[in-house]
Amino acid sequence: ANPQHLQMREDIEKYRRMSGVKADSFQDLEATPHWEAYETGVQHYDADEYLQAVARLEESLSEALSALEECRALCEGPWEDEDEEEEMQPGLYEAIAAHYIQVLKCRQQCVLEIATKPGRISATEDFIPSHLDLLQFAYSQVGNQTLAAECAASYLLFYPTDEPMLEKMKQYRAELGEDAAVTARQSIQHYVQRSLMEKKLIYYAVEHLGETFNDPDLWTPDELIPENLKEKYREDQEKQKQETLDVEEREKRGPLPFEGIAVTMDSQQMNGTQRVVFDRVLTESECKDLLRLTKAAGEAGDGYRARRSPHTPHERFEGLTVLKAMQLAQNGDVEWRDAKLLLQASEKSRKIIESYFTPGKKLHFSFTHLVCRTAIDGEQEGRMDLSHPVHADNCLLDPEGQECWKEPPAYVYRDYSGILYLNDDFQGGGLFFTEMDTVTVTAEVHPKCGRLVAFSSGKENPHGVWAVSRGRRCAIALWYTHSREHAEQVKDHAEE
Repeated sequence: ANPQHLQMREDIEKYRRMSGVKADSFQDLEATPHWEAYETGVQHYDADEYLQAVARLEESLSEALSALEECRALCEGPWEDEDEEEEMQPGLYEAIAAHYIQVLKCRQQCVLEIATKPGRISATEDFIPSHLDLLQFAYSQVGNQTLAAECAASYLLFYPTDEPMLEKMKQYRAELGEDAAVTARQSIQHYVQRSLMEKKLIYYAVEHLGETFNDPDLWTPDELIPENLKEKYREDQEKQKQETLDVEEREKRGPLPFEGIAVTMDSQQMNGTQRVVFDRVLTESECKDLLRLTKAAGEAGDGYRARRSPHTPHERFEGLTVLKAMQLAQNGDVEWRDAKLLLQASEKSRKIIESYFTPGKKLHFSFTHLVCRTAIDGEQEGRMDLSHPVHADNCLLDPEGQECWKEPPAYVYRDYSGILYLNDDFQGGGLFFTEMDTVTVTAEVHPKCGRLVAFSSGKENPHGVWAVSRGRRCAIALWYTHSREHAEQVKDHAEE
């Protein structure tokens, strides 16, 4: 229920190391039968252990449908409307209708109840259909095409136009023979038909009686929703989906591994997903030491020569990798402690981002770069360009098509990005996020010493950098990947 509770996690690890303590000594008192079976089934499925996966997923589906019936039964009985004012009591027929609609809406919400893992806030999308999707593949892998076809037919009750599943059904029919009777499971047919009938009544009440309804299902047929409600329904669904993503992101956050660091802005405050700003990652003294490193590296002239920026002719660009900093230190061109601080600052940032966004899942360095951008005197008047045009970090942004293509030359293996700022004594140079159109700005981040902005590298976070119109802006640019194969090799050499 509290995966971020650092003290409890440490206590559990301590108990695990004690003699006589076994894995089954730990019992989750909030666990439900269908969730235990589901998670075990998915583990077997991911390990290609399909016989075991089938058994546990069937158990989970049966328990989930049973839990659904129990939840629906609890919707019966008297309904107390706390918002109803005494002087506005409805008539008998209005009261009966209102009560019945409330019972129907309560029953519809039960699918969210069973799809929400104990201790979590948000439900797993398509919980019932996902069982059938997993089961049809698992049955096909163990050679039981009859049950695979039955599960596929059951899944198509939810998504009748799903192309991949229709192709699989065609394949199963060919293998079983055209004469073989392939029908959906009776329990699933009953579930879908009953749910659709209830939705039809609820939407009638929404259209004619002024009721409201947040449909819990993604599979509800479009034709079931009244025309005048469709646009509002889509907007509500999009808003609900965004809120769910925000909640899921908050749930996944782990505890920060260093004291004194502050979360200044999260995704919700930045009008997006998978975005965050941390402050106090570096001290003023550490920022000065790293700025001294950039100056010393520039004077050394090897690997840090200022040149025109690849993104704009109005700025000079200097870049220093961790390995080059270590080589300069080895040659006596820069201070060892400054070069080592660059390594430590980048590793500290990695640990912060990993613990916040992907606790328990290793993030590797993809590329690390200490970058300074300097405004060229006499070339700033009338300037209209950006220091760095709007882009995404792991795909090719197509603003007109509202798409982002994960293909070379994009760094498709990058998963998270970060920028650790070293100073603020310049003009411009702020980071900004946009919609996919690259024009509509959704959030801005103003640089300052010790501020770390981090975000996922995909199409959900197009970003750019405003022009540096005066002074010199320095920051450590960081990219991370979950792929060990694409981990930054030069950083390992630097550590050695």
